Amino acid sequence: MKAIFLVGTAGSGKSLLASKIYDYYTRNGAFVGMLNLDPGVENLPYTCDIDVRDYVDIATIMRQYDLGPNGSIIMANDLIASKIDDLQHEIDNVNPDYLIIDTPGQIELFAYRASGPFVIQNLNMEQKVSVFLHDGVLVTTPTNFVSIALLATSVKLRLGTSQINVLTKTDLIEDKIKTILKWSTNMASLEDAIAKESDGENYTLVANLLRGMNLGGFAQGLIPISSSTGEGMINLQSSLSRVLNLGEEVED
Repeated sequence: MKAIFLVGTAGSGKSLLASKIYDYYTRNGAFVGMLNLDPGVENLPYTCDIDVRDYVDIATIMRQYDLGPNGSIIMANDLIASKIDDLQHEIDNVNPDYLIIDTPGQIELFAYRASGPFVIQNLNMEQKVSVFLHDGVLVTTPTNFVSIALLATSVKLRLGTSQINVLTKTDLIEDKIKTILKWSTNMASLEDAIAKESDGENYTLVANLLRGMNLGGFAQGLIPISSSTGEGMINLQSSLSRVLNLGEEVED
C-alpha cells in the first residue's frame, strides 16, 4: 500500500487534485482508496472510503469547548491522533494499492503542531509521499512566493517524507507561470525580484533565508498543474511514479 498526502494552504485545491489523482490511477487499473483527514469539510469531489468525520464532530466540539471554526478543527485533529489505531484498521480493511489522503487547510497542523506529523508518520504504509500545493493565485509576488516556500520547507522537515512541490491553478495565472517557475529554480532571479520589491532590511532577511533553503535542496522546481484543464497532470504522475514505483508506471 502506497500513500499520497495532499498538503497545502486552505483553498489551494487539495480535494480537487486528490480526485484527479484518483481518476488517473483508477483509469490505469489500480485499486485506490480515499481518506479524508479534514473534519470540517462539508462537500468533497470524491467518495470517501475512510472519513475522519465519522470520529469527530466539529459542531459538537465548537459547542463543548466554545471554539471557533479554526480552533475546533485544530482540536479535532488532536482528537483524531488518538484514533490512529482505528484509522489504521479501516485502512487495512480497504487495503488499496494507493491511498490518497486529503488533509485540512489549517497548515499549522503540519508546520507547527504535533498532531499532523504524528498521524502521517504513524500510519503504516509501504511508501509515503507528500504533494505540497503552492496556490498559484497566492504566489504571484516574490514575497508571497518565499512565504509559501518556507511553509513547504517546514512541512517537509516536519513530516520527514519525500515531497513533490506543485503549482496549482495555472489556468488562472497564465501570464505569471514562466516567472514563478523561474523563481522556483533560479535563486538569483528570485533575489532580484525581491530586491525590486523590498527595502534593504527585508531584502537581507529574505536573501539569507533563500540561501539557506537552497542549501537544503529547495530549488528543485515546481510542477505546474491545473486540475480544471488537466494540464500538467502527466508530469505529476511521472514524479509520483519515480517516488512510489521507482519509475515504473501503473500498468493497465
